[in-house]
Amino acid sequence: MRRLAFLLISGLLAGCMVGPDYRRPGADMPDVFRYSEKDARDASNAGWWRQFGDPVLDGLIDNALAGNKNLRIAAANVEQAEAILVQTRAPMFPQVGYGGEAARVRASESGSPALYNYVKNPQTNLSLYASASWEIDLWGRIRRLSEAATANLLATEEARRGVVLSLVAEVADNYLQLRGLDEQLAISRKTMAAYGESVRLFELKFKYGQVSRMNVEQARTQYETAAAAIPQIEQLIVQTENALSLLLGRNPGPIPRGRPLGEIALPSVPPAIPAQVLERRPDIAQSEQNLVAANAQIGAARALYFPAISLTGSYGQASAELSDLFKGASRTWSYSGSVTGPIFTAGAISGQVRQAEAARKAALLSYESSIQNAFADVENALVARTKIAEQLSAQDRLVGAAREYTRLSRLQYEGGYAPYMTVIQAQEQLFPAELNQAKYRASLFASYVGIYKALGGGWETEAGKPSGAAPRQAAKETDGRVP
Repeated sequence: MRRLAFLLISGLLAGCMVGPDYRRPGADMPDVFRYSEKDARDASNAGWWRQFGDPVLDGLIDNALAGNKNLRIAAANVEQAEAILVQTRAPMFPQVGYGGEAARVRASESGSPALYNYVKNPQTNLSLYASASWEIDLWGRIRRLSEAATANLLATEEARRGVVLSLVAEVADNYLQLRGLDEQLAISRKTMAAYGESVRLFELKFKYGQVSRMNVEQARTQYETAAAAIPQIEQLIVQTENALSLLLGRNPGPIPRGRPLGEIALPSVPPAIPAQVLERRPDIAQSEQNLVAANAQIGAARALYFPAISLTGSYGQASAELSDLFKGASRTWSYSGSVTGPIFTAGAISGQVRQAEAARKAALLSYESSIQNAFADVENALVARTKIAEQLSAQDRLVGAAREYTRLSRLQYEGGYAPYMTVIQAQEQLFPAELNQAKYRASLFASYVGIYKALGGGWETEAGKPSGAAPRQAAKETDGRVP
């Protein structure tokens, strides 16, 4: 008999979970994009921004990871999700409490004479007690809710990793664009200085009747063209510095500079990457955890169809005198069990089930969409790097040709074989060509940032995880699944 009771209690405690267990849906994924698996893994796991070889950039990223407000908000969201998980799984364990009462009551003398004669009046009531209650999770409702809360916690952690990914990429991109603007500013100032010297020389020649006034104004036109480009570039520099300051979590202000753009090293990018590394992307991992949570909610909703079984009990002492409160005769206890279940709910439960099933469909479509978007991001980043490199190569050749054209036109002008307008035409092609060369060079560096961002990066391990350890530990303690 005892053995049968033991088996019965064990069965009640183990229970069963209604609803579907999570199975990762299949995805139409190519084996590779174009790359070798080993090289891709090494590149994506590296602290890639350090490959630029600029200590100032490294320091800016460290400061951003320490001070960025959005990252702090994401970390606080993880802590909130951890607390929700603790609350959700608490009913899986017995709930124990305590209480006490003290009262002194006087009965009315004009009431029942019998009551007044046989009951001490006034009367003192004292009691201390401990209580316990436990809902037996026979159908797995609480476990399904805990599974959903665990998945939500992991999804929140992936969202935090996504903030880290975006933050590092934005800091690197803005810094590289800033160094590109610095190079454009240097080109503009150098060109303006050269044009200013030409204006000075032509004014001297005009003074002594060697050139016409038209030549002076032609030289001045070039000077003012270069001068007009400088304020616009300076405005973009200040705006980029302010954007970087906000990413660092501080008020707008100047940003320190490191190596010039021409001295920054290009990171090593593998010639191929397996599609499986995209699973490291935080947006994909977050979408999958949202799908896990939605799947678990179906089981929690279906469990409402079945009866809920609860056990309650109390133990304590009650007495009319404080001196007798802890004597054996004052002992009180009680225990009970209850079973409650639905008979007619007018569709309330079935509506919850259908809602949970529809939410799972939406989460599945969102998961599939995130995978497709990841493929597009990688392909776009790869083609951007290739085409920008081709543009820069062509621009380098254009700048070389423009410089040679300028040199030869000046020689012809000084030799009296060509008018000064020929020199002006050559210089008018060289100045914007050099500016575009600086733009393309900065864009090429930024394209490498785009590639690593599209791959999901590996910097979240480098940056540290202020809340990362707790979610995975919490997941191990419950039915949650850690990918």
